[in-house]
Amino acid sequence: MFSQVAKRSVAPKFVRSYIAGQFTGAKKANGKYTVTMIEGDGIGVEISKAVKEIYAAADVPVEWEDVDVTPLLINGKTTLPQEAVDSVNRNLVALKGPLATPVGKGHTSMNLTLRRTFNLFANVRPCKSIVGYKTPYENVDTVLIRENTEGEYSGIEHTIVPGVVQSIKLITKPASEKVIRYGFEYAKSINKPHIVIVHKASIMKLSDGLFVETAKEVAKEYPDVKLSFELLDNTSLKLTQDPSEYKDVVMVMPNLYGDIMSDLSSGLIGGLGLTPSGNMGNKVSIFEAVHGSAPDIAGKGLANPTALLLSSCMMLRHMSLNADADKIENAVLKTIASGPANRTGDLKGTATTQHFTEQVIANL
Repeated sequence: MFSQVAKRSVAPKFVRSYIAGQFTGAKKANGKYTVTMIEGDGIGVEISKAVKEIYAAADVPVEWEDVDVTPLLINGKTTLPQEAVDSVNRNLVALKGPLATPVGKGHTSMNLTLRRTFNLFANVRPCKSIVGYKTPYENVDTVLIRENTEGEYSGIEHTIVPGVVQSIKLITKPASEKVIRYGFEYAKSINKPHIVIVHKASIMKLSDGLFVETAKEVAKEYPDVKLSFELLDNTSLKLTQDPSEYKDVVMVMPNLYGDIMSDLSSGLIGGLGLTPSGNMGNKVSIFEAVHGSAPDIAGKGLANPTALLLSSCMMLRHMSLNADADKIENAVLKTIASGPANRTGDLKGTATTQHFTEQVIANL
């Protein structure tokens, strides 16, 4: 889906030999792809099991390779087990359930550790209204792409004097160009040829200003894609007033803004339990359920696998297995629309995880 584009010489100079975010994996001799499965913590085991059962019933050409990502603390740094790292690098794609970061043990966020380990530079978060599950908003269909590696989440903080802390927002041209270029390519691939850069350059003139100027440079290589700009507060207001204004655009923004706005978008359609998510790296991509591990209901058969299932559909489309993605997605949406008896408790229903899974399989 992505084509190579020659890069003009701009300062600072850097070399880009390909457009990051492509899937370059290949089928095995048996005609199947191997996908790394990170089941996660809490309800992660249950919803991962549901995904595996549905994939088997749908005869999707995927074999799962389960890995444990229980973190190791090496020289004071949170590190993933080498076996898990090797699996993801070998298979180039992974599906991840919710992860809980160990509390009080010196570990950094597990999701942040994954992003840094695999250089997952872009988070893609589509949010679309679910037919049959009513919210105050109808016909929501937004796509948000968040820069995933720097900004306010660069982790550069220090104490100047007691009671005064400084946190540095890091914005670089290479990272900005990578995520913006991916945004343009993604917008073309889903037939939404309009990029909206969400920023606050009116205040942060250098950092967000660099992000904005980089977008203008990249846009010259995509004359068939419209480019516009909005201030973060304005986008927040408009998105909650009338989200339909954003149905034909792809929003691209720096890290912190994307973190907040992606959850706001999820709230419009009913919450994180209905929201798919994908993290794109230079060669590796990890698709995930972005909701929590819900330890309070773990093991009780109450978990909702929808977010992980829809994320897996994103993964299949990333792998160009579009027909399989459509089959599973349609079955999930049909199940949710069929009524409370087939929906889990978080969706105001009464179904168990297993009953929901069986209904999805029946709707295949």
